[in-house]
Amino acid sequence: MLVEEKAHTAHVEDPEDVKGDVVEQVTLTEEDNVRIRRKTDKYILTLLVWVYFLQIYDKTVFGYGNTFGLSTDLGLVKQDYSLASSMTSIATLCWQPFSAFIIVRFPPRYLMTIFVFCWGTSAACMSAVTNSGGLFATRFLLGLFEAANIPLFSMLTATWYRRNEQPLRVCAWFITNSAATIVAALVSYGLGHTNSSFRPWQGLYLSAGLITVLTAPIVWYRLDNDVYSARFWKDDYERDQAIERLRANQTGQGSRIFKWAQVREMFLDPKSWLFASLICIPNISAHVANTYGPTLIKGMGYDSFNATLLNIPFGCLQAVAILLGCYAAARFKIKSAMVVTLALLGLAGGLMLYFGNLPDELNRPLALTGYYFLAFSFGSSPIIYSWAIANVGGQTKKSTLLSFMNCATATGQLTGPLLLDARDAPRYLPGARSLMISQAVLLAAVIAQVFCLYTFNKKKEAQRAALGKPRKIHDTSMDRKYTQAEPSTLSEADAKAQEDRTDFNNEMFVYVY
Repeated sequence: MLVEEKAHTAHVEDPEDVKGDVVEQVTLTEEDNVRIRRKTDKYILTLLVWVYFLQIYDKTVFGYGNTFGLSTDLGLVKQDYSLASSMTSIATLCWQPFSAFIIVRFPPRYLMTIFVFCWGTSAACMSAVTNSGGLFATRFLLGLFEAANIPLFSMLTATWYRRNEQPLRVCAWFITNSAATIVAALVSYGLGHTNSSFRPWQGLYLSAGLITVLTAPIVWYRLDNDVYSARFWKDDYERDQAIERLRANQTGQGSRIFKWAQVREMFLDPKSWLFASLICIPNISAHVANTYGPTLIKGMGYDSFNATLLNIPFGCLQAVAILLGCYAAARFKIKSAMVVTLALLGLAGGLMLYFGNLPDELNRPLALTGYYFLAFSFGSSPIIYSWAIANVGGQTKKSTLLSFMNCATATGQLTGPLLLDARDAPRYLPGARSLMISQAVLLAAVIAQVFCLYTFNKKKEAQRAALGKPRKIHDTSMDRKYTQAEPSTLSEADAKAQEDRTDFNNEMFVYVY
């Protein structure tokens, strides 16, 4: 089995420098696999969950703040509120060309600590703004420092977990969308009853910012950069077992060398563009809900306090959609089928929201139910991200793809709120119609991606057959229980992965649907 000799003590600068070292394969049982996975969950996953919750909470309180006078206090007119909402997405688009580079070049422990501190400071400063200009500036900074989160979190998930485990781990940190919606609703409801010169929306941002700033030193203390250098393994043998259980991923343990050839390959890869399309579309409706959710409910005839409380079921449905979608994707190993199911439910929600809000026949129960069904759009994103990281090899290619997908996420988030114009208030029918169309486009994109992956797998089979290798390969990284592959079976695939080869340059790579 090929492994890095330096792996026992430190991160390897470039796996290609030591790829010739050969040692005996480490024995790993299912019991060892479970023990190591639980330890990884304890030290890595819990931190990702908390930090992701904070960055979602910082964004979610913006929608609740608007129900308690933010637009009025700051003198926002026309599309000022929509533009302010979109500033975080604009910042994300500006930052992504640099995001892919720094995620490869710099250790995640440093990156996440700095980003958490800076976006917490930006959120806290938002409580002091007095006009639209200040709001635009602080929202832009908030988006700038949060821009690398999803690519970085996805890279960490791919680094620490087997491919079969990744959907539920992405689900674990992504499901905090729901928790943030519920917590923000409850905190907003409480602060909304305060009577002082310090407005409720200011209290929301000040508290969110301070909690985030205080989290930065916790990130520095708890986060490890990679499996090789993790401080929580009890000894070198346990570290070797942790590395062993990840070999079947065929994605390697990472290189700090940024490779421009892999960037070019990513842009020439058709599945990159399809993954970008897949992640863009759900975020159109998702960001509409984050930004305009309480406002849409209020437009159905509810007051501010009831509109706030009625958004809690939306958060609960978010959790259901994310949890069931990711569990089914992991359990049945077919991610595409779950994306289709969630898109159909989102399409049903868009239909009900539109027809329930028709001017001549307002049907509040139908419209509210339709809004709640939009929560299923949130369930698609974690599945799509886990689907993407499981289908790409090469550290630079993976980082660039995730940043590219984050650009698409930002594009969807930027587009969503702009579909709702203040002139269409309070029912926003043109926006509801656009949400319906987006879900139909999502279905078509899933079908195209499945066909693309199927074609690539057939080409891999032909390549292996031409080289005298087995045409079909059992992908042990997708097994529910750990099965240690024979050294003769795994060694070549692992060697290619540790050389930081991309999926295109590794004939042993198997794409998953």
